[in-house]
Amino acid sequence: MSRLTELERARLRWRARRGLLENDLIITRYLDAYEADLTDDDVAALTQLFEMGDNDLLDLLLARKELEGELDTPRLRGIIGQMRAL
Repeated sequence: MSRLTELERARLRWRARRGLLENDLIITRYLDAYEADLTDDDVAALTQLFEMGDNDLLDLLLARKELEGELDTPRLRGIIGQMRAL
């Protein structure tokens, strides 16, 4: 398990920036809590989430929707669960 470099962490936080403040707040809390322990696989999973539209992502984070299709993986279920718990 390789730890993220400072540059990789900065890039991840930049990609995490969202148009909806609610998404920004939830994702920032998650990164503040877990960023130091993220693996390359976690970053790849987060990148998939960050490609979602803002409203779809917010519905997912607020448990109004669940992961579907290619996004419905154990790793993403775990990350979403952690985000919802914060």
